[in-house]
Amino acid sequence: MGERAERRSDEIAALRAGVELGMTLVDTAEMYGDGAAETLICEALGDRRDQLFLVSKAYPQNASRSRLAGACEASLKRLGTDRLDLYLLHWRGSVPLAETIEAMEALKSAGKIRHWGVSNLDTDDMDELVAAGGDGCVTDQILYNLVRRGPELDLLPWLAQHKVPVMAYSPVEQGSLTSHPALDKVAAQVGGTPAQVALAWTLRHDGLIAIPKASSIAHVRENRAAVDIVLSDADLATLDAAFPRPAGRRPLEML
Repeated sequence: MGERAERRSDEIAALRAGVELGMTLVDTAEMYGDGAAETLICEALGDRRDQLFLVSKAYPQNASRSRLAGACEASLKRLGTDRLDLYLLHWRGSVPLAETIEAMEALKSAGKIRHWGVSNLDTDDMDELVAAGGDGCVTDQILYNLVRRGPELDLLPWLAQHKVPVMAYSPVEQGSLTSHPALDKVAAQVGGTPAQVALAWTLRHDGLIAIPKASSIAHVRENRAAVDIVLSDADLATLDAAFPRPAGRRPLEML
């Protein structure tokens, strides 16, 4: 969002509509539009800051002791706020996890962030994070949806065991799931849309937050209504048959 001038008014309206509907967690990153998404959020929601739970993410090359504070300050400036509710390492790079943990904890102590977490870290990465002193990590934001079920084999159980909530990005696989016949079938049975079924499937997990992108008011309303869809055992069986869980472990995928 924030990269195309002709979409700006629709994107601002969508963000405001989402907050009005109670969807107050807003996820962004310094990478999105090279900061343009953060600037758009400020324009759309700057006067509603206290209603929001703001999440942003740092490039891995900025997650060092010497650079993370500057990256965070730049995001804060673009977002027009003095604090982030959650700050994430966007994906793992060459900076040692122990150094990133130290830098995150320093930001927390300084009041620049309330919580910190990670994104795109697999089970072995999470083991290493905890071993490096990362007990303060409050989430792992991962690619998870009907066609990306690999995390169910080890990462999701690991996160549940360690009581780390999950943030699932691209829960509709960038829109491609909406044309699948199995989703059409279940959508007709539950009185929803294929996108709503895909979201409801993801949201069935305890301790999991889905963060679908929505750049129009209609799309925002469709996403909000997904919360009210209840999938039966028969619906879940239909989806399992169409989108089977992998037979064996596979590395965490990312977009």
